Amino acid sequence: MSQGSDSAHAVFEIDLTLDETRRRAAVMAALGEEWDPLAVMRGEEEAYDLLYSGLDEEQQKTYDMLVAAGVLPRRGPGRAAD
Repeated sequence: MSQGSDSAHAVFEIDLTLDETRRRAAVMAALGEEWDPLAVMRGEEEAYDLLYSGLDEEQQKTYDMLVAAGVLPRRGPGRAAD
């Protein structure tokens, strides 16, 4: 797009590619070499299993209603994240 001398607008562009690369590198460095994403995901699944175990009848009805409404994710095999 050509900018004439009578234009009231100026083109202003910023390429954030290098900054995004630096940010991602800093995140990975902060996580360290010992970080295991699969172990973290397994730990989250275990925490959810504990959270929703041992519900009484009324709590289970409420839980089922929230799952049916899409408020809580369905648990169990075949479940995929949105």
